[in-house]
Amino acid sequence: MDRKIRVGAVSYLNTKPLLYGIEHSPVIKKIELKIDYPSRIATMLLNDEIDIGLVPVVILPELETFYINTNYCIGSNGPVASVCLFSDVAIEKIEKVLLDYQSRTSVQLAKILLKEYWKVDPLLEGAKEDFREHINGNTAGLVIGDRALEQRMKSEYIYDFGEAWKELTGLPFVFAAWISNKKLDGDFVDEFDKANKKGVESFDAVVQKTTYPVFGLRKYYTEHISYVLDDAKRKGLDLFLQKLKTNSVKSPAFRW
Repeated sequence: MDRKIRVGAVSYLNTKPLLYGIEHSPVIKKIELKIDYPSRIATMLLNDEIDIGLVPVVILPELETFYINTNYCIGSNGPVASVCLFSDVAIEKIEKVLLDYQSRTSVQLAKILLKEYWKVDPLLEGAKEDFREHINGNTAGLVIGDRALEQRMKSEYIYDFGEAWKELTGLPFVFAAWISNKKLDGDFVDEFDKANKKGVESFDAVVQKTTYPVFGLRKYYTEHISYVLDDAKRKGLDLFLQKLKTNSVKSPAFRW
């Protein structure tokens, strides 16, 4: 390319280590970085407004061609803490679930877990920006990201999606990965991968420069978010996409 690579990333706490690595590596001079919430970054990639993005993996069936880049992702291998169903009542008493508008992957994961793991069938309703104030009584809410960490202090019942997926399948889960809609230069991908690696080796620096009293960030980065896109996570991602296909969502051909 004769221009900078357009990169989209998410504005959540869980991406701060990756962004730290990118911003403190030479690759920053080669990119145009755009920050937004997950579903918006996904739309930007689908519309070719960016070349590569840390996007919800649920969009993969919508891309005619895609490439999964780098050995890093936003994943979990057990409780993720920041993707949860919150409720005032036990799950069997929930009548309606408000679905977070910021994440497409978590919405589809909610449908799978409610059916296959918890075996309940509440009404599912897309939510608007102010939906957390409506989580009460028999109405629960799927909340993701930093707002989920805040909601943990408010709701009596917390159902963690990373934990539920691991118990259902025995596999870790990939919420987002670095996806491109075109094949990128190999040297750039290698450099970008090294920048991600630098980030996940810099937790202490990220924690020191981030004030967040709601949840311990070092615990979050080391015990809840799992950044390395290893073989187990790839298997978890394959299974998730198979389950989407079972629910009549077209499955794409992979290019690892």
